[in-house]
Amino acid sequence: MTSSQQAVSLDGTAKKNVETWLAGNFDEETKKQIRELKDSRPEELVNAFYTTLKFGTAGLRGLMGPGTNRMNIYTVRAATQGLANYLKKQSFTESPISVLIGYDSRLNSRLFAEETARVLAACGIRAYINEELRPVPLVSFGTRLKHCQAGVMITASHNPKAYNGYKVYWGDGAQVLPPHDKGIIEEVEKISELDQIPVSDSDDPNIVWCGKDIDEAYLETIENLQHYEKDNQEQGDSLQIVYTSLHGTGITIVPQALAMWGFINTHILESQSSTDGTFPTVAAPNPENHEALKLGIDSLVEKQADILIATDPDTDRIGCVVNHNNQINILDGNEIACICLEHVLQALSNQKKLPERPALVKTIVTTELFKTIADHYGVACFDVLTGFKYIGQLINEWEHDPEGYSYIFGGEESYGYLLSDYARDKDAVIAACLLSEAALQAKKENKTLIDRLHDIYEKYGVYRSKLYSFNFGETKEGREKMEKSMEKLRLSAPESLLGNKIEAVDDYLSSTKTRTDTGKTEKLELPKSDVLVYWLSDGAKITIRPSGTEPKVKIYTEVRSEDGSPVDLGIEHCDVIAGEYLETVKNILKK
Repeated sequence: MTSSQQAVSLDGTAKKNVETWLAGNFDEETKKQIRELKDSRPEELVNAFYTTLKFGTAGLRGLMGPGTNRMNIYTVRAATQGLANYLKKQSFTESPISVLIGYDSRLNSRLFAEETARVLAACGIRAYINEELRPVPLVSFGTRLKHCQAGVMITASHNPKAYNGYKVYWGDGAQVLPPHDKGIIEEVEKISELDQIPVSDSDDPNIVWCGKDIDEAYLETIENLQHYEKDNQEQGDSLQIVYTSLHGTGITIVPQALAMWGFINTHILESQSSTDGTFPTVAAPNPENHEALKLGIDSLVEKQADILIATDPDTDRIGCVVNHNNQINILDGNEIACICLEHVLQALSNQKKLPERPALVKTIVTTELFKTIADHYGVACFDVLTGFKYIGQLINEWEHDPEGYSYIFGGEESYGYLLSDYARDKDAVIAACLLSEAALQAKKENKTLIDRLHDIYEKYGVYRSKLYSFNFGETKEGREKMEKSMEKLRLSAPESLLGNKIEAVDDYLSSTKTRTDTGKTEKLELPKSDVLVYWLSDGAKITIRPSGTEPKVKIYTEVRSEDGSPVDLGIEHCDVIAGEYLETVKNILKK
């Protein structure tokens, strides 16, 4: 053992948790792994046991391995038992209570899904489980379709291969929100021994395997969402698409959906089509990362196709690359959102198909251009906290309110979008179809999606954004530093940035907007969240928030050009200034 290893000692919660696992009825392989960590990697042991995984914006998510702070069959069972206990305390009219379970291509996803089913079944709850891996949107959709009281998706979305997660949906198809998320956690925290968690055999009659019925109903539903069906069916084959599933679930349904919309000229990137949880061709299967798109871009260039579409392992996020005049252009999440939004609103407006009281939803970190487009078409636009579950929450509220709005489209800068209200979570399948439809309409005019983006800038002004994730490390120390950095910003907030005065500060933790010139405050209506937003005198917007699932502080900057400035010059200017704002805030966090 090295001197640095000797310096690490177990105390408090970590020591208690380790002792419980070593003495308890845990399998011998797990105990062996714990002893090995204790002998050779004590720091890793502390990080694995110092706390218990908590539900964040996407439920449970963490590194796989032994420990209370890791994803393994025991933390999955405990989460499931907590869910089961909470469900059984509710006043449901349906009997038996049922839960739909889905899983992606990640290591152990199938295992964790089966463990989830076995615990639910042992609790007398019917567990519907997909026979094969399927995307997130089909779990949201399927939970509603089968009238389940809840749904579970085993996934860590776009994280690297060492991670997995446990996403919980309520019966409305949206991710759990208060009071349900807190209620589930309270039930989980009551579980102190393995004996409190019954586990049934795999052949329990309460475990029901699902076939293709959800797929068929889903595809039929989204087929009816085309805006230019005639053009898609007659000319869709003129659009050349390269598609990569990044070794995830998208391969099971995205090609079918595209073909159903008329886009039959889709080239599957075979080197990334295997559903392989080791993600052998990418460091992280995240369509936000340009490195993950490299093989797809190579194919886009080789085939001289029009667009590359990439989806993450659970197919709720989408990336898009455009071949624009033989130049490769990678769209970011805000650009995709605005291209889709303008396409949808223009089509519905021209075809006079806007519903009564139409509405759109975006997160507070998503570009303000989204709202500008909405205002142009006279459509209400609502802000919600980061996390698509809040978009789902609004859709649900409107659905049950006779005076509610008619949801059309929602999006977030982190590459997640939903057209229509058939589901309550972001859906990269429908986004792939929507982008392809928009690209076809552009191609009919000898344009590309980049031309469409520039048309948007010409019409509304240039809005450019940048994002940086300040990583504090997946350790106890890292998470403590992250919390202190946000505390420091609140205690000693800057008065200006790059010489531009901060005119207002939105602090979602205190639910207040403060006008810096007068000191007057007004109440923010959204729920409390650890987010700061600076509104600057030059029209810039800077948002700072810790990630809900990872030890990162995310910095979002957005800069607008002056009205009437040339698009090319506006883009160049805004990109420079947005980058300078990022560097300034990064330096503040480093101090």
